[in-house]
Amino acid sequence: MPWTYLLECADGSFYAGSTIDLEYRIAQHDQGLGSTYTRPARRRPVRLAWCHQFDRVDDAFAFEKQIQGWSRAKRIALIEGRYDDLPDLASRPPRSG
Repeated sequence: MPWTYLLECADGSFYAGSTIDLEYRIAQHDQGLGSTYTRPARRRPVRLAWCHQFDRVDDAFAFEKQIQGWSRAKRIALIEGRYDDLPDLASRPPRSG
């Protein structure tokens, strides 16, 4: 089954990804074989912070791409299950000047 997931890296950053084999993919990231982002030793070990299973691979991939554009605060709200906060975190403050 397809998954979208968020990893918390050892340096405190987050990585968003999607896969059809969640356990295997996390193991790859943890060994430095997953992606360019999680390859450096400073980002490992990684920890699964959030995941969601989808019915279709293209839906999982689309949600991964959506999360990649999110702020850290919005990703944390998702991890913590604060779904009501997500719309407010999407809006940007008015530009000054």
